[in-house]
Amino acid sequence: MTQANENFLKELRHPDVSVPEGMQSSVAVTTFGRLIDSIYNWGRRNSIWPMAFGLACCAIEMIATASSRFDQARFGMEVLRASPRQADLMIVSGTVTKKMVVPIVRLYNQMAEPKYVLAMGACAIGGGPFKEGYNVVSGIDKYIPVDVYVPGCPPTPQALLYGLIMMQKKIDSQSLSDRSSTPWYGRGPSEEVPVPILGPDIIDPRQAFLLRRLAEEAQVGATGDGREASA
Repeated sequence: MTQANENFLKELRHPDVSVPEGMQSSVAVTTFGRLIDSIYNWGRRNSIWPMAFGLACCAIEMIATASSRFDQARFGMEVLRASPRQADLMIVSGTVTKKMVVPIVRLYNQMAEPKYVLAMGACAIGGGPFKEGYNVVSGIDKYIPVDVYVPGCPPTPQALLYGLIMMQKKIDSQSLSDRSSTPWYGRGPSEEVPVPILGPDIIDPRQAFLLRRLAEEAQVGATGDGREASA
């Protein structure tokens, strides 16, 4: 039996049930729910398909991670997919501009559940050295949910591999009976993330009520100033 199979059996074992030492490599006693979660998560964690969507210089490190020297296929991330409908992991690698955040959110909505997001590099995490730029988004997590952050400028392929391993650990911790960890496993379709609106500046539709209230307060303030001046 391989080391991977032995580790899988160890994860399945129930802590309150002992198994004779000579049978521990071939027998595991567990509960039905834990068995289903372990098998289901094992299948998902070892068949992650990232989406090939590089934005800037971090994409070079992402490509290097998939090449023969580092070979992310060793960890179950076999191939970078060219379509969001065939991918379950979005790696946001590089500087996110206000123009590009719109197709990023649209592609995220086109991915099938369950889906995950990894923010790669300082720019994708918080804007990086271009944070104060007029055209750069200060973190992709303001628009789509991020599961794992890989810091660096740019992160090395080893750092990205570590982030992917952390993603696998997060998948292992999810349970089908816990809706807080698997909100996508339930009745009815998941709600789409609102696509930002481009204009003089980018607008998040989820904050429309706040913008409307600020505009009303500014209008009331301008009206009050006009009355005081006329008086």
